[in-house]
Amino acid sequence: MVTVIKFEGNIDANLKDILTQAKRKCASGGTVRGNEIELQGDHKFKLKKFLIDLGFPEENILIQERMRYTNKR
Repeated sequence: MVTVIKFEGNIDANLKDILTQAKRKCASGGTVRGNEIELQGDHKFKLKKFLIDLGFPEENILIQERMRYTNKR
C-alpha cells in the first residue's frame, strides 16, 4: 500500500522538502512523482495532521491510498 498526497494548482511548497520531513515523521520510504508525494505504507491520518501542522488548510487535504502490485515470484 502507498499513501499519496496530490498537490493541485499553483503551490509554493517544495515537495522534496515536504517528502523528507514526511519520511522522517512516518519512518517510511517515499518519492516525489510530478505533483504527488508517495509514501510506502498506510499513513493517511499521520500525514493529514502533518500537513495541517505545516499550514495547509484541513478542508483542502485529501489523501489517497493506492495498492502497488509487483511481479515478484
